Amino acid sequence: MAATKYGEYVIREPLHQSTSGIPTFHICTEEGCVAAKFPTFPNEITMIGIAAPTTMNPQPHAHDYDQLLLFWGGNPMNFFEFDAEVEVYLGEEGEKHLIDTTAIVYVPKGLVHCPINYVRVGKPILFMQICDAPQYTRSVGDMSGHPAHGTRTPYPEEQVIKLRRGIT
Repeated sequence: MAATKYGEYVIREPLHQSTSGIPTFHICTEEGCVAAKFPTFPNEITMIGIAAPTTMNPQPHAHDYDQLLLFWGGNPMNFFEFDAEVEVYLGEEGEKHLIDTTAIVYVPKGLVHCPINYVRVGKPILFMQICDAPQYTRSVGDMSGHPAHGTRTPYPEEQVIKLRRGIT
């Protein structure tokens, strides 16, 4: 196929295997990520499908940038079809917030947050984080327990073919 003027801006199937085994859609600008060739794009974006109860980021932490946490129903024709209960903890005191509808949580720079406990998942939901920074880092807390960060490797081609067909 002939090269196009803007083809470099199309990132196809940015799906990576995380150390937790959860399939992760990941765009970032740190070295090795698919969007690293766009150093002026100042955001790190991760999307994860959640199909069963789990805990994400068990240790409270903070960032030197603002962050959005997005919780959506897994039906692409109706993101408001949300059948789950998620506990999100905010502040030094660990104030618990129950997410049981489609929601966006704004986490300002420096606000301690987490864990995120997916207590009940009746139907799969989508979780997305958008970090107002080119690379996910923590100013308080370490990176342990974060399923979408750490070692990420592209899926082998044969696994991509299975994922396209809905075979896990």
